[in-house]
Amino acid sequence: MKAFFHAVDKIKPFYDHVYNVVLFVCKILLIIDILITTVAVAGRYIPFFPDPAWSEEVVLSLMAYMAVLSAALAIRRKAHIRMTALDQYLPKKLINILDMISDLAVMALGFVMIFVGWSYAVKIGSRGSYISIPGLSRFWMYFPVPLAGIAMVIFEIEIIYNQAKLLILGEDTEK
Repeated sequence: MKAFFHAVDKIKPFYDHVYNVVLFVCKILLIIDILITTVAVAGRYIPFFPDPAWSEEVVLSLMAYMAVLSAALAIRRKAHIRMTALDQYLPKKLINILDMISDLAVMALGFVMIFVGWSYAVKIGSRGSYISIPGLSRFWMYFPVPLAGIAMVIFEIEIIYNQAKLLILGEDTEK
């Protein structure tokens, strides 16, 4: 069994790479968000500077991407809000099992986000366009949900694997 876990541990760089890519995307979206907001605010107060009509919708869409993708990043770092008030009174093995159940539920949510979010993006999103950018489909407004679902599932697979390894071998892979 130890050999199996040792072999699977070799794909950890894949999870690191996915995490870094999602983190990079969030950083780029934040920079673009700040730049567009700066231009929009400047356009309201500087008479000769044009205020782009599309700025508000684009900023809100980029914020939606950042919100759900950063939530997926928090899953990997175990930075989400957790109920830990009783952890000191429960056996460690029970806490690990409860964490596993919790993470399985979060992974199920990720799958719901992928399939239902994709359905909404394709069906509802394709029926309209941004008001200020008529050529841009509202698909992009709904797309962050399935995209974050994919990231959540990827990170939950790693978390669940680490918990299984801890339960079976008693080894913590988070070093």
